[in-house]
Amino acid sequence: MDRAPHPRPTRLRRTLARLTSAFATIALGATGLVALGGTAEGAAANLAQNPGFESGLSGWTCSAGSGTTVASPVHSGSAALKATPAGSDNARCAQTVAVKPNSSYTLSAWVQGSYVYLGASGTGTTDVSTWTPSATGWQQLSTGFTTGAGTTSVTVYTHGWYGQPAYYADDISLTGPGGDPGDPVPGAPSGLKTGSVTSSSIDLSWSPVTGATGYNVYRDGSRVQSVSGASATVTGLAASTSYQFQVTATNAAGESPRSSAVTGTTSAGGGGGGGTVPKHAVTGYWQNFNNGAAVQKLRDVQDQYDIIAVAFADATGTPGAVDFTLDPAVGYGGEQQFKDDIKAKQAAGKSVVISIGGQNGTVSINDSASANNFANSVYALMRGYGFNGVDIDLENGLNATYMTQALRSLSAKAGSGLVITMAPQTIDMQSTSGAYFQTALNIKDILTVVNMQYYNSGSMLGCDGKVYSQGSVDFLTALACIQLEGGLSPSQVGLGLPASTRGAGSGYVSPAIVNNALDCLARGTNCGSFKPARTYPGLRGAMTWSTNWDATAGNAWSNAVGPKVHGLP
Repeated sequence: MDRAPHPRPTRLRRTLARLTSAFATIALGATGLVALGGTAEGAAANLAQNPGFESGLSGWTCSAGSGTTVASPVHSGSAALKATPAGSDNARCAQTVAVKPNSSYTLSAWVQGSYVYLGASGTGTTDVSTWTPSATGWQQLSTGFTTGAGTTSVTVYTHGWYGQPAYYADDISLTGPGGDPGDPVPGAPSGLKTGSVTSSSIDLSWSPVTGATGYNVYRDGSRVQSVSGASATVTGLAASTSYQFQVTATNAAGESPRSSAVTGTTSAGGGGGGGTVPKHAVTGYWQNFNNGAAVQKLRDVQDQYDIIAVAFADATGTPGAVDFTLDPAVGYGGEQQFKDDIKAKQAAGKSVVISIGGQNGTVSINDSASANNFANSVYALMRGYGFNGVDIDLENGLNATYMTQALRSLSAKAGSGLVITMAPQTIDMQSTSGAYFQTALNIKDILTVVNMQYYNSGSMLGCDGKVYSQGSVDFLTALACIQLEGGLSPSQVGLGLPASTRGAGSGYVSPAIVNNALDCLARGTNCGSFKPARTYPGLRGAMTWSTNWDATAGNAWSNAVGPKVHGLP
């Protein structure tokens, strides 16, 4: 979020640099790649099990049920792997292979399709991967690695890219000194059943598997938990929602096939943070500074706003800690008037949160100490001013591990009424592997809403794998789909847009386009060329930067978008 009337050039350059870096990562893969082509070492033994998929998927595990075997096309033999990516899954098929420490290996495979990757992880040195952007016929990929001093197994894998068509792989080869395979891969668990349920969690149990040292739990095809015993509690679920679960058994030799699936349904009520935030809500940022937009007191904020984010708290000299100073420019005679306005908004059913970060935010939470400092200082502001919670708007990146720790610590202090909102940039929510996305999923059971900023952005991938440019209904709906299909509840997804052309450097769209996107996602109507496979009537709503720029434009944004949000099903 911008404190200046327009985004600073450095901010735009930084955003473009991050976009360039992100797409470069997609295009180049890991460092140390071996060139495409070449031949495998014909004389050396192949350490991969079932390398040509003649025995189905035996020895291989594919993410989200994405893999199968086909009789055509094949590179050799009678079968090949066919794996189909989805909007939030890259169709990764993997196998763990026993190796020897301090040894060199060559990995190769024949592949066909677009954006097909081959790689190895857990090498103990530098993990490697290579890829092809387009192989219309069979093409060989090859790379190599050296194991570390303590490495006794590696994972070899293939995968495609999110939303792309199916890819094919065959004759996967790993050559080098064979390691001690140890115990065989365990069998699939049996007896999976559900137990106690709440509005946000489901207990699971199953029969122990001989030779297993751990188990992986899968929810709707995606791995969500690893445990050592034959039971687990899956948390962060939405209320009154059905989920499908499977489990696998693991040991040093690899992962078993998945168990038979069971379905569990959460109870009604609860299921996430949010305090008294309405089912469909409008969020607006209130500027604690004067940058040329209309100067407001909180009491002046339009009634359509359900969550008001006070922008911004400031970093202190203590790592992770924040503080807040009321800017005299906004016209308050003292802090008590500001606190009284917060109470008045809350009495009217609104939530007021303190926002951390913004364009110039420099708050870093990179270890346990700074996470504790963050939680303690935010809680002190909540108690001192009466804030309902916190908004995370760190536009210079965050550490998922320690931000999760900080927010859970804050939740433990503040209780179930805590409101947590987030405002990541578009690049931060392209994949569930991103730190912002990971944080949101990590705190799903206490998270209120993620209002991604659909502005000041370059072109981005939608959940269908196509590239969309900002400023259209498709940009809003296809990118929101990534979050909706990537693990967040619809109630935790909102659309963040500038209130006027002066509120951002780029990406402004008329309220009519915002409303069309809301209709498309919630009702399946008024879509552009992209139409989601299903509707999300529980969509939380929309956000704008800022209430001040909205007021400058005569509250045109909130007067149009507010009734649309509050009228969603």
